[in-house]
Amino acid sequence: MSVIQTIRNRYGKIAGAVIAIALIGFIVSDARNGSFANLFRGHDSSVMKVDGKKVESIDFQKRVKEFEILNAVYNQKTNLDENQRAQMNEQMLTSMAYEAFVDEQCEKLGLTMSDEELKEVFYGMNANSLVRSYKINGNEIFLDPQTHQFNPANVKEFEKELAQQGDKIDPDGKIREQWAAVKDYVQRSVLTDKFGIMFGSSIYAPGYVAKRMLDDEKTLASIKYVKVPYTSVSDNEVKVTDEELNNYIKKHPGQFYNDQPTRSIEYVSFNIQPSGEDTTKALSSITEMKADFGTTKDNKSFVGSRSDEPDAYTEMFFNKKTFTTDYADSMFDLPVGTVYGPYYENGGYNLTKIVDRQTLPDSVKCRHILVKFKDRGNEVLPDSIAKRRIDSIVTQIKAGVPFDTMVVRCSDDNPEMNKKGGVYEVSLQQRPGFVKEFGDFIFSGKTGETKVVKVDNPAYSGYHYIEILDQKGIAPAIKIATVCKKLDPSTNTQNFIFGKANEFAEKFKSGKDFDEGAKKMGLDKRLGVNVKVSNFIIPGVGPARDVVKWMYDDKTNVGDVSQVFNLNNQRFIIAKLLSITPKGIAALGPENRAMIEQKVKEEKKVQIIRQKYASVKNIDELATQLSTPVQEFDSLKFGSMYIPEMGYESKVTGYAFCPTFQLNTLSPGIAGQGGVYYIVVLNRTHVEDPNALQTVMQQRRMQEMQTRNYMAQMLQQVIMNKADIKYNPANF
Repeated sequence: MSVIQTIRNRYGKIAGAVIAIALIGFIVSDARNGSFANLFRGHDSSVMKVDGKKVESIDFQKRVKEFEILNAVYNQKTNLDENQRAQMNEQMLTSMAYEAFVDEQCEKLGLTMSDEELKEVFYGMNANSLVRSYKINGNEIFLDPQTHQFNPANVKEFEKELAQQGDKIDPDGKIREQWAAVKDYVQRSVLTDKFGIMFGSSIYAPGYVAKRMLDDEKTLASIKYVKVPYTSVSDNEVKVTDEELNNYIKKHPGQFYNDQPTRSIEYVSFNIQPSGEDTTKALSSITEMKADFGTTKDNKSFVGSRSDEPDAYTEMFFNKKTFTTDYADSMFDLPVGTVYGPYYENGGYNLTKIVDRQTLPDSVKCRHILVKFKDRGNEVLPDSIAKRRIDSIVTQIKAGVPFDTMVVRCSDDNPEMNKKGGVYEVSLQQRPGFVKEFGDFIFSGKTGETKVVKVDNPAYSGYHYIEILDQKGIAPAIKIATVCKKLDPSTNTQNFIFGKANEFAEKFKSGKDFDEGAKKMGLDKRLGVNVKVSNFIIPGVGPARDVVKWMYDDKTNVGDVSQVFNLNNQRFIIAKLLSITPKGIAALGPENRAMIEQKVKEEKKVQIIRQKYASVKNIDELATQLSTPVQEFDSLKFGSMYIPEMGYESKVTGYAFCPTFQLNTLSPGIAGQGGVYYIVVLNRTHVEDPNALQTVMQQRRMQEMQTRNYMAQMLQQVIMNKADIKYNPANF
């Protein structure tokens, strides 16, 4: 102890200084590289700025998490694939940008949500749809057990129970997290919705528009026509120059306007596919299971523990109509207990065992009366009273009281089903999702048979009185169990393919070398065009956020070649930045050249076709030269944009109703979507209908309502085009 005390006395201050220096060094290091970096460097941590207002990265991540929670609550999807996740991220960016703009506008307008309005959103009869349909484990918990309608009192009761007994009824906090996410989302969205409704309510269809529509609807024409397709002129006959392509852009600037800057890439792909060694290994693995699979008595556990798709086991029966595998003919008539395979299907090698065989209907029509004694675990009646009640119902029906009358009077099923007499139609495919005891009786019983069936499950408990009304498509059916071994590339295979991709990236680093390397290695160069900085998905490539970040890195220039990107362990790609297109009218480039060339060639083909048939004065003569029949359409409406058999050909409609175009004369060649049309107008008529105006007015009112509902989406698109949005892709 004396030695330690001596060290303390002599070297304590030195040791303290060393420790202090070390701590400072640690903090500074973390400040430069870790969580304090933004403070020390003045680094911008936002994902974007909307009209100068920052949207922070941490808020973006919270919103992504919120979306995942809401997706699990309302869509029962807990695991999103790469494509869904990328779409979600893009949607979040757009939504947050729109909300930031709307918040600013609402503040300027003085548009707010009062406390009373917010209470109505959560606790009123007209509560927000997400509140009304809130689910726990797939069940809408705010519905009244008797009426099956939304009961706002249940919302307050639910919140009261969470506050008082949260740890007991929600030990892992999952329900509280979900409900908090719902409330946050709804409270945020109501002001945005109010902003959209304000604009939507301004839409109105005046009477004169309806009268004009009526005149258009009453005006009809009968025409004959012949179409000369553009393909009748070879592309080799038509040459185009860059000057002509640029002139096309100048003539049609609206088609080439970019509301945001975009960039485009060329890329080569190295697909990650299983090798021959991987195939042999997967096939050998599943072959070794075949004997054990044939002898096991517990097929469900066997599939669950051995298959790469453990949830594949189902109690479903398949008949020949619903057993859709390519190997159905080979398997369907095998004896029970037989194991078929291995066979390759759906990306893996499979073994299928015939578990059971029965003769079952393809569909059943039945009716029932339900008396519950529990609803979601809450007692409605004592079991004994419920049993006496169902027995009394059966006695009255057998005594002559109509079944439908007893359904309406006594059944605890959904009121909408009770209005239909308690009738259900269930297919063989739907049977596994149906109540087991109910399904077993209606598929195993016979038409006309009745039975009282007791059901006891977490959703409800009760007694059904069931009558089988009809059974269709009675035929043999089999129950199967399938073990699958996915044929996936091994780590060695992935490393080998990565080695090839990396070799390409190291060897061909410049744009010119990239093109030569792709040609030398026989790789197809593909395009990813018009990619925005906010995109998480590249058209033709798929989810590829890291590629987008590289494309928009300040150090990346046109012609630069990227490193190797791993896209979801499905393929490796190396990209070359092809072009940078600023906001505004796009210039001629690799990403739009092919489309513009096609349009310019079509314009030239129109002239060639017109010149070729300039001397033809009769539509029958033209049809003979083309070896094609004359087509006829006798009810073309002036107000119709779409023409059956033609499509959207507004110029044809214009000629058909042009008052200076005489009847029974051949039109000049009319440039259309897929070719040149020659038409003859046989007659034009006006149809009088005294009720037509009322019908058209109703149509306009319906369109008005649809447009109002669509306004929010239209408004968002317009705002996103007009708002000044600056993205910070490094923080996505």
